[in-house]
Amino acid sequence: FEAAEQQQQQQVLSRQQERHYRLLAELQALVKALPSDCQQRLSYTTLSELALALLDGTVFEIVQGLLEIQHLTEKNLYSQRRQLHSEHRGLKQELFHRHKEAQQCCRPHNLPLLRAAQQREMEAMEQQIREEQRMMDEKIVLELDQKVIDQQSTLEKAGVSGFYITTNPQ
Repeated sequence: FEAAEQQQQQQVLSRQQERHYRLLAELQALVKALPSDCQQRLSYTTLSELALALLDGTVFEIVQGLLEIQHLTEKNLYSQRRQLHSEHRGLKQELFHRHKEAQQCCRPHNLPLLRAAQQREMEAMEQQIREEQRMMDEKIVLELDQKVIDQQSTLEKAGVSGFYITTNPQ
């Protein structure tokens, strides 16, 4: 009975080792497609540790969960940006209609003064819109940066080799 159990354990280990070598070979093939400066950062040991981390499938599940969270975040941020753009378009249209009505009611000799005032008002609104868009874009970048940090932290805690929290783009 013990001999059969040992043989079964050896078969499991042998299959795991074969799978490890197959994953390692696939990772090495992926690395060969990278620029040489990136290839140098990924040692054989690191690739072997990554292949080991992939053996039980847990890392795939973690990455799938992180990917879903990232997609939901991106969709939400895109929706927020679209909504802001729509609000700005509405404000511009409202201002345009107000200006048009004011020009129709204006006496001809006051029209140049009115148009100059309206031009200043339009420029001020355009500046405000640009500032709000810039602030929204900064918020989006910061939130996406935070998602990357969360992903790095999660993979580090899962014991995936080469992952740690960093803000260095390299």
